[in-house]
Amino acid sequence: MPIVIDACVAQHRGDRAEQQDRVALMPHPKKDGIALAVVADGMGGHTGGVLAAQQVIHTARNNLEQFAVRSELARTMLEASFEEAHLLIKASRFINEKEPHSTAVMLLVQPGKVSWAHCGDSRLYRFRGGRVIFRTTDHSYVEYLVAQGKITAEQALVHPNRNVLVTSLGGRDVPTVAFGEAQDAQAGDSFLLCSDGLWSYFTDDELAVVLANNSARAASEFLISRARARAKGEGDNISVAILKLVNAEDNARPAREQPVVFAGTKRASSLSAG
Repeated sequence: MPIVIDACVAQHRGDRAEQQDRVALMPHPKKDGIALAVVADGMGGHTGGVLAAQQVIHTARNNLEQFAVRSELARTMLEASFEEAHLLIKASRFINEKEPHSTAVMLLVQPGKVSWAHCGDSRLYRFRGGRVIFRTTDHSYVEYLVAQGKITAEQALVHPNRNVLVTSLGGRDVPTVAFGEAQDAQAGDSFLLCSDGLWSYFTDDELAVVLANNSARAASEFLISRARARAKGEGDNISVAILKLVNAEDNARPAREQPVVFAGTKRASSLSAG
């Protein structure tokens, strides 16, 4: 049975003065069933963070348009996107009052296969059947402490240095970029890309349940609303991209839920890609 993608991107400024995150969902211009999702969390002053995140999206879009599906490896395309974005962000320092940086996470979906890459603490989750089967590991100081057994995952959420990154795009050093791929993508799989303004307020299991029981659009609206409530007036920018692989027949059935549009939420309409 053909598989389609139920997808949605959404953003909220949170309690910050401006939105420095950027998020995009881009279908391949020539090949059906292939799409690239990107979340970038910019840092570096009023203009620096915005421009850095925009550069990530722009570079990813250019590389997707040139991606030769039959002859080019997905990792090669993703690697080029990160390397080029890093160099261009770094070169833009002279027009910014602060050094611009950005995290980034990208997911390339192809028939039966998914490939991803990330740098910093914007995350990718993969769910199946209401459970987490994969999550990227943040390039952050607290994740290093967790890996060393010095603090627990719960302690990391409230650690005073929880926002300290050990690598990012646009920094002085060559960024650390982690890559991954899975050849067993199937109907029932869900993928969540998000900035720390969202994942900071949820356990992995909570996220899995929400995505399992809602359409991409309804899940994004619920998660943003709940994150805003839990932030209690101190929330960061939020960016979300959700992709659910569903059987074409199931996708054609009327959705059971009636999602509510929450004030302040910017989103793209749900879409399906063959």
